[in-house]
Amino acid sequence: MQMMSELEYETAATLAAVERFNEAFNRHDVDAIMATLTDDCIFENTNPFPDGARYEGHGAVREVWVKVFHGSSTAHFESEEIFASGSRCVVSWVYRKTKEGKPWHLRGIDLFRVREGKIAETLSYDKG
Repeated sequence: MQMMSELEYETAATLAAVERFNEAFNRHDVDAIMATLTDDCIFENTNPFPDGARYEGHGAVREVWVKVFHGSSTAHFESEEIFASGSRCVVSWVYRKTKEGKPWHLRGIDLFRVREGKIAETLSYDKG
């Protein structure tokens, strides 16, 4: 049996952390989302145009997710492709929700940085 290299092990841990985040997001479970993040986490949102807002730390990032789910009980991410190398991960996605009573979607990517099994940074970009 072949042993995993240090890079392969780190890559697998990164993918697992991002998958835990995605699953918690689609359950709208803010506590579970926050459990996937480091205390000093950074989240850069896709809006407002053109650069998005930057949120730092558990409290600020938690507020973002509470607002997202309060504003749309139908919010759902579908991963189109996910790949990682070491502590970095890229996810291309489709974000779907009901907006003004009609189905709506947006496509984009998230760039993740994982540290010690938790997400330290998420930078989001969209095609909007």
